[in-house]
Amino acid sequence: MERLKRLREKFGMSQAELADKAGISQPFIGAIESGRKSPTLRTLEKLANAMDISVLELLGAVGEPSAKVASE
Repeated sequence: MERLKRLREKFGMSQAELADKAGISQPFIGAIESGRKSPTLRTLEKLANAMDISVLELLGAVGEPSAKVASE
């Protein structure tokens, strides 16, 4: 899932940071990004929530989300 990698990098997150925020393992994120594994809907929700975007944005069904400023 190339889009996951692109968005993760856009938000300035490592795989380990995203994994920690989403509550899933870093190797699983790597497997999703490389296309070796397919995420369930629940995993997509966890990933989207960790990046503060919608599942639709994660899947590319709506426009590209803008990177949020990390000043909060």
